[in-house]
Amino acid sequence: MIAAIYARKSTDQHGVSLEAKSVTRQVDHCRAYAVRKGWIVAEDHVYADDGISGAEFANRPGFLRLMNAVAGKPRPFDVLVMSEESRLGREAIETAYALKTIIRAGCRVFFYLEDRERTLDTPTDKLLLSVAAFADELERDKARQRGHDAMCRKARAGHVTGGRCFGYDNVVITTPDGRRSHVERRINEAEAAIVRDLFVRVAAGLGLKRLAIALNREGAVSPRSQQGRPAGWAPSSLRSILWRELYRGRVVWNRTRKRDAWGQSHQAARPEGDWIAVDVPGLRIVSDAVWLAAHRQLASRRASYLGAVQGRPFGRPPSGASVKYLLSGLSRCGVCGGGFIVRSRAHGRSGTRSFRYGCYCNWTRGRAVCANTAEVPMATADAAVLALIEREVLGSGLIEAALDEAVRLLAADVDDGAHRAVLERRIATCDRELANLTTLGAAGGDVPAVVAALQGRQRVRDDLVADLSAVRAPRAAVDLAGLRRVLSRQLDDWRGLASRAPGEARGLVERMLSDRIVFTPVTGADGRRAYAVRVPLALDRAFVSELPIELASPTGFEPVFRP
Repeated sequence: MIAAIYARKSTDQHGVSLEAKSVTRQVDHCRAYAVRKGWIVAEDHVYADDGISGAEFANRPGFLRLMNAVAGKPRPFDVLVMSEESRLGREAIETAYALKTIIRAGCRVFFYLEDRERTLDTPTDKLLLSVAAFADELERDKARQRGHDAMCRKARAGHVTGGRCFGYDNVVITTPDGRRSHVERRINEAEAAIVRDLFVRVAAGLGLKRLAIALNREGAVSPRSQQGRPAGWAPSSLRSILWRELYRGRVVWNRTRKRDAWGQSHQAARPEGDWIAVDVPGLRIVSDAVWLAAHRQLASRRASYLGAVQGRPFGRPPSGASVKYLLSGLSRCGVCGGGFIVRSRAHGRSGTRSFRYGCYCNWTRGRAVCANTAEVPMATADAAVLALIEREVLGSGLIEAALDEAVRLLAADVDDGAHRAVLERRIATCDRELANLTTLGAAGGDVPAVVAALQGRQRVRDDLVADLSAVRAPRAAVDLAGLRRVLSRQLDDWRGLASRAPGEARGLVERMLSDRIVFTPVTGADGRRAYAVRVPLALDRAFVSELPIELASPTGFEPVFRP
């Protein structure tokens, strides 16, 4: 019997050794349990999720890999070992469905804490599963309530309920016996001076973009960068500070909720009646007069902007709408790693606008953060990338070779000898187990339990026999010539799309990329500036069939053209 392992813990344990982590302990206990049962643990099928809620099913990597393995043919393991049901999930409906999927695939599920197997052979088994899943979800909800109640007490006392806020230091307060009590904020005078200065500048009429560039040019200390973005001030970070009421001595907590009723990560606003607001005069950095003056300027600017655009602010297109530009969001700067955006400017009296790609960080944060001031005409960049894809992918013999291989695989009988041998071995194992259970029943064993086990193993055997029959079944006849004509027409459509409609070609380009396109400014031999463009192609994402030739996904092709 080949065993797989799954372990999960909701709260990530930072600063704890690997051996001391709960997930590691779960895996070790699962291994020991499998050894006691005489099973062999498949090392490639030890799945774990650390620091992920049991209500999360869509974004849990270990769980998703497990379910994909269970659905594979042939299934790579016979049993799944966990500590208890709640490790698989703490949402009743999703957990029950996952267990049903695993068991229906012929995989047996065991819990080492109770030394028992989870079966779904009878209505009683299903009722017990529902009760257990309900209890697990109820415990998750109770834990959420306890955590929320603890945060409410901290918020009402003015204590820290989250991470560090720019302008303040977090100070741990301990009890007389040395135990941690809570965390309080203390004003960081160096950072507080910057906060006061930016409020004054905004009140004086300085825009956020110009202010961010000025602060970066002056080398002002900035909040810690997030998600690998370049360090420095940005209009977005300034806006978040300008609207944080903590700087005027008022803590507001519980404005949003992180999860929905299903426990899924989905941030949403709470009703204003649920907010907790506490005055903390000792944490005031900005006076009311300066705060109100800055917000009058912000309101005035917003009114002027909305008037200029007839009340229609710009933003992302509605869900399902096409993206306006081909490479926005798909490209980045080779100097700072920031995104490339489209900028436009009017030329001459005609007012004709030209569109160019340029570095967002340089434009919004200034040369102190990114010195890449070069811009490239949008039409030139789009044409270069599309021409490269058409030449290196759509126009190469690679696609023709892939079509040939697809037709060949459909025409040929696949060698299923190895798969057939695995199925035959598993059927023989089921036959032995059925014989042993029959002997046990005849000897006067626990008849109801023996009958239930016989029924379960018989269903597994029937599924294996059906799989074996499918392997032996001949392939249906395929119109190979017609199939090739259809595939070739689709390929021609793709080529035409790339040249006729760049906006619509974005979806094709996005599927072709393994990472964002990189624009790096270079200096040519003649001293003129140019851009080297690296386009990382991932053919395995664009065409899901395996290619018949040995080919490593190309790291990129680098045409150079003048900005």
